[in-house]
Amino acid sequence: MATIPITKRGAEKLKDELHRLKTVDRPAVIQAIAEARAQGDLSENAEYEAAKDRQGFIEGRIQEVEGKLSVAQVIDPSSLDAGGRVVFGATVELEDEDSGDTVKYQIVGEDEADLKLGLINISSPIARALIGKEEGDVAVVQAPGGERRYEIVAVHYL
Repeated sequence: MATIPITKRGAEKLKDELHRLKTVDRPAVIQAIAEARAQGDLSENAEYEAAKDRQGFIEGRIQEVEGKLSVAQVIDPSSLDAGGRVVFGATVELEDEDSGDTVKYQIVGEDEADLKLGLINISSPIARALIGKEEGDVAVVQAPGGERRYEIVAVHYL
């Protein structure tokens, strides 16, 4: 399986989730199953079925997170030196050539992307258009509403 790039912050977030799943959620669902079993007939016990479903979800998520962490390539953006080029983990300030609006995005992995926080997925159209460009370059993005042009104002490795 190929490695998946993830920032240091994203890896910590996944590790925290895995710890919570194993130390809080898993024991809680085991307790809920035990309590539901104590009520007797399991064939018509909705609490038991719900607890078993929840257990299946938790175990599946634990496997998913462990799998992602096992193939993760953790990248610390502050230690990057890409010579001013846009690379994974870089924070990029852009100016929309049409409207003049400025935006700031950090290019991150799939699991940590959150547009509201300015974190964009490495495989998104805008990130793909930015990769390899430098300050002063213009990135052309094919958006659903048509072609958008962004000038790269600054590139930071935070």
